[in-house]
Amino acid sequence: MQRICLFPGTFDPITLGHVDIINRAASLFDKLYIGIGLNTSKQPMFSIEQRKHWMQDIFKQDNRIEVISYEGLTINYCQKLQAKYILRGIRSIGDFEFEKAIGDMNRMLAPDIETIFLACAPEYSTISSTVVRDVIRNHGDVSKFIPKEIQF
Repeated sequence: MQRICLFPGTFDPITLGHVDIINRAASLFDKLYIGIGLNTSKQPMFSIEQRKHWMQDIFKQDNRIEVISYEGLTINYCQKLQAKYILRGIRSIGDFEFEKAIGDMNRMLAPDIETIFLACAPEYSTISSTVVRDVIRNHGDVSKFIPKEIQF
């Protein structure tokens, strides 16, 4: 049985913290889907197509990783993909509390799907897509926070 995992997020834009989590998690699974979720409560800076293109470029050398987009409940999409794992990256205690609540809800909805938490490397613990977007809006240099494949 294949170990299939979904790493959901908005990735608006993908950061070096996301890349760290994805690279470390890829060896744990036979297939790792990066799922760009359509979040109706967020107004993205970059289109889903742009984010998908960036991630496909970043991870083109690893055939275990596939970039997809989806809408609706993550747990429903896991079932569609036959993914038995959801990957979540953790930067802080606040992230853990938020993600654990979602993981608990997902477990109640689908007890056969496990949520896996990976702590990001310490050098990325302060990087978030929200902060990166703010730096971009204010014409700052984000090159230390995002993969080199993303060019503005």
